[in-house]
Amino acid sequence: MLIACAPAPSPEQKPPDPTTEPWYSKAVDELAAMNREAMEDFHKGKEDDASALVQKGEAASGRLLSVPHPTLAAAEAVSDVDRLYGEMLFSNKNYGWARLLFQRNVARWKNWTPQTPETARRLKEAETSIAECDRHIDQ
Repeated sequence: MLIACAPAPSPEQKPPDPTTEPWYSKAVDELAAMNREAMEDFHKGKEDDASALVQKGEAASGRLLSVPHPTLAAAEAVSDVDRLYGEMLFSNKNYGWARLLFQRNVARWKNWTPQTPETARRLKEAETSIAECDRHIDQ
């Protein structure tokens, strides 16, 4: 009886979309910049500097992916962290751990909608990286 007294929730009221908040786009931009710097450090042989940035990026990734529908830019930035971390692990012959990181990207891009040429490219790149890990994992 008390339920009937409460007003019906309005179907037009939707929770705010966190991806439209200023903090979200700022966090995506910061993660993308961190990725570029970490990639540059890694290719220059500054593995410790790259590792520190990747660890920082992993923390930022969790926040970006915690929203109900992350943006494509956020998914790409998080994917780049995973790819670089996987490459670092692969270079240290940690093939199983590297494979795990690449597998996250396979799952991410296989299930992304709508599919685009860029998401298809990223999926193929992750699948290729997994195959490379598989070739080395038994050695």
